[in-house]
Amino acid sequence: MNNFTILGCGSSLGTPWITGYSSKLDLNEKKNHRTRCCAHINYKNLSILIDTSPDIKKQILDNKISHVDTILYTHEHADQTSGIFEMRPFFWMNKNKIPVFASKRTLRELKKSYSFCFKEKHGYNPILKPIEAKKSFYVSKGKIKLRIESFTVQHGMIQATGYKFKNIAYISDCNYIFPESIKFLKDLNYLIIDCLRIQKHSSHFNLESALDLIKKIKPKKSILTNLHVDLDYKKLKKILPKNVVPAYDGLKISF
Repeated sequence: MNNFTILGCGSSLGTPWITGYSSKLDLNEKKNHRTRCCAHINYKNLSILIDTSPDIKKQILDNKISHVDTILYTHEHADQTSGIFEMRPFFWMNKNKIPVFASKRTLRELKKSYSFCFKEKHGYNPILKPIEAKKSFYVSKGKIKLRIESFTVQHGMIQATGYKFKNIAYISDCNYIFPESIKFLKDLNYLIIDCLRIQKHSSHFNLESALDLIKKIKPKKSILTNLHVDLDYKKLKKILPKNVVPAYDGLKISF
């Protein structure tokens, strides 16, 4: 079975926060307990992570992910990358560096922040192989190949990367999608899209702008992710159109 899993759908602090703060979220609802944004593609035993959040160890153990063959990075912010060192056991298991795909700028920033993962340092072997993500590329393992398409989106003051495969698009951090990408994203089965909060934000879609985008793209189904503490799962589900649902940690879709 090929499936795509939302490993984490929370904003940069998750919910509840480390202080216990959760605004008006009903914490008796398990779907309001959110780890940081991260996703996983399982395609014919090819295991692909999208980002390595600070919660990646828990996410991998909770979802019984036994191996990681490739990592795709959307951008370099800490809530998407700081679990990167947890990939060491997969490097030892694979006996090879794990291929990492990202934009040229994101790779440059990753190498600065996590240099020990990319080059030998203090006696530790590098565990990752950086590869610039082209507009279209293949992730492979033996005879298994999955075509991935990447596209640039605006995320506040930086540009991030969205990924599309098998009529599924994942855009976790974004406040603007360029017109050429709107055309590229037509006829999707699933759109997983940033929806930070009710109020407007300078680097994320809010609920209104996320729904406006969905109306433009017209996917068969949309999943809202990167959810902040003011977006309660059950309350949000009640007001959303039928083809739009809030994400929750562990949500799976088959393809």
